[in-house]
Amino acid sequence: MSVRPSWSETRVRMVNAGHARVAGFAKPATGFVSNPEPRSTGHFARGRQLMAGNLMFAGHLAEAPGAMLWDISSPNDAFTQEIHGFAWLDDLAAVGDAGARAVAQSWLYGWIDAFGRGHGPGWTPELTGRRLIRWVHHALFVLRGLEADQSHSFFRVLGRQALFLGRRWKAAPPGLARFEALTGLLYAGLSLTGMEHHIAPARRALAEECRRQIDASGGLPTRNPEELLEVFTLLTWAAAGLEDSGHDAPDELRGAIQRIAPTLRTLRHADGGLARFHGGGRGLDGRLDQALAASGVKRRQVDGLAMGFVRLSAGRTSVIVDAGPPPTGRVSHNAHASTLAMELTSGRRPVVVNCGSGASFGEDWRRAGRATPSHSALALDGYSSARLGAPGVIGGARLEALEDVPGHVPVQISTAPDGSRFEGGHDGYVATHGLTHARILELTLDGRGLVGEDLLLVMEDADKRIFDRALDATGLAGVEWQARFHLHPDVDAEIDMGGSAVSLALRSGEVWVFRHDGPCDMTLEPSVYLEKGRLKPRASKQVVLSGRAVEYATRIRWSLAKAQETGNGIRDLYREEIELTA
Repeated sequence: MSVRPSWSETRVRMVNAGHARVAGFAKPATGFVSNPEPRSTGHFARGRQLMAGNLMFAGHLAEAPGAMLWDISSPNDAFTQEIHGFAWLDDLAAVGDAGARAVAQSWLYGWIDAFGRGHGPGWTPELTGRRLIRWVHHALFVLRGLEADQSHSFFRVLGRQALFLGRRWKAAPPGLARFEALTGLLYAGLSLTGMEHHIAPARRALAEECRRQIDASGGLPTRNPEELLEVFTLLTWAAAGLEDSGHDAPDELRGAIQRIAPTLRTLRHADGGLARFHGGGRGLDGRLDQALAASGVKRRQVDGLAMGFVRLSAGRTSVIVDAGPPPTGRVSHNAHASTLAMELTSGRRPVVVNCGSGASFGEDWRRAGRATPSHSALALDGYSSARLGAPGVIGGARLEALEDVPGHVPVQISTAPDGSRFEGGHDGYVATHGLTHARILELTLDGRGLVGEDLLLVMEDADKRIFDRALDATGLAGVEWQARFHLHPDVDAEIDMGGSAVSLALRSGEVWVFRHDGPCDMTLEPSVYLEKGRLKPRASKQVVLSGRAVEYATRIRWSLAKAQETGNGIRDLYREEIELTA
C-alpha cells in the first residue's frame, strides 16, 4: 500500500527532478565507442506475453493488447518502478523478432516522449542506472531500422541520463540501489562517445562501495540471497565492461567478486535456485549460473557460515539453514524473523520451503511473510523470534525494521557417524518466555534422510523466573509451541500410517516420509507459497508439530527420509510450463 512520502523523501524527489531537467542542457552523446554486448538476458515466454498485451509487473496483470505501456494506470509504486526500470526489454530482446522489436521501439520512444526531458517517477538514481544498462545492452536490437533523427533522440536521452547519474548517484540508498546507479554510470562512460569523463569517478565509487558493503565472507548487510546475486551480476558486468575497453578493474571490485561467488554457491539449492530468506526469491532462471560463469571464480566456500547461512548437502539433497542473527536498523526493512528456519530440496524439486516474501501481494501479505510462522521453524505461543518495529515511510511504502532480534546465535558444524551435523541455537524467546531454542540437524551421507531435533531450554536462573511467569499465565497448562514445515505447492502430501506419518510425493516420482517422536500432535494444514511473478499466492500445505512446554527442557524429534522403494537415480523428466498469470 502506498502512503504519503515523508518530507525528506519529497525533498529528494524534487532535487532529482531538478537535476534531471538540468541534464537536458548538456552536450548529448553522439554514438557508441564500440558495439555493446547484451549481457542481460530475459525470458522468451515473458516476451511473448508482453507482445500479446498481458502486462504483468510487480504481481499485477493488465490485459491491454496494443496499448502504450505508459498509458496503463499504475496500481502501486512497485509496478511503476518495474516498468521504468526497463528490465522488460530483456524479455522482448529474448524473442528478438520484428514484432518484439516493434513493441520495444514503441515503448522506449513512448518513454522518451513522455519522460525523456526529466519528468516522471523514473528519474531516481537506481532506476536510471537500471534503465541505462538495458538501453546500452539492447541498443542494436532497438535501433535497427530507425531513422537518423530517432537514433539522435535515443543518444540524446542516454547522455541526459548519464549526466543525471554523475550528479545524483550518491542519493541512491547504499546496497543494491547504489550498485545499480554506479554500474549504469560506468556503462555510460565506457560505451558512449563524449562520456569518458564518467569512467574514473564511477570506477572509484564502485571500488569504495565494494569495500563498504561486501563483508569478508562475501555477504551483504541485508542477508538477502537474491539481492546478493543481483549485486554480484552487476559487478561481473562492470568488471567485464572495464576489461573489454582496456581498463583495469579495481582490486576492490575483483576482491568482492572473489568473495561473493563461493557464498552464492553455498546459498544455492540442489535445483539451482537460491534459498528464499529475508525477502529474496529463487532468483531469475539462469541468472546465477550465468553470473558465476562470467566471474570465472571456481572456488567454493569452506565449511562454516556463508552470510549467516549453513548448507548441508549429500547425494541429491541440499539443506540450507538461517544460522545468523537477522539484520537490524535500516537494512532490516525487508528482513524476516527466520532464525534457524530451514529449506530442503531433492534434486530439481523443492520439498520443505519458507513461504517467501509477500511484498508483491500487498501490505498484509508482506507482514505475514516476515513472521516466524511463515518459515520452516519453531514459534512460541504466536510469537516470532524477532518483532516488527514501528512503521516508517520509505520509498512511498510503510515499512518496519526488525527489533528485539536474537542476539546470541551459536552454531557448530561437525561430522556425524552417518553424515553431517548442524547444531544451532538462538535467544529470541528468552526475553518473552525464558526459553532458548536449539535445533540439531543430521543429513545422511547418501542424502536420503534428515533427522531433526528441536529443543526448548531454560538456561539461566533469571530465565527460570521468566518461564515460570509465562507458565503461570497459562494456568500451568504450558507454553504453546509449533514447529512448522512448509511444503512446496508441487508436493502432494497425505497423512499416512494411521496418522503417524506424512507421505510427500514429488513430481519427480520420489516419495519422502515425515515422522515424529515425542509427546506432540502432528497435523497437515493449509499454507501458501509467496512467489514473485504470480497474481496471487499459491496454495500449499504444511506439516505442523505442536505441543506445550511445561518443564525447563522440552525435546521434539522428527525425521524426513526417502521411502525405501524410492531409488537413488530417478530420472526427473517432468517440466512445468511457465505461467505468468496464475
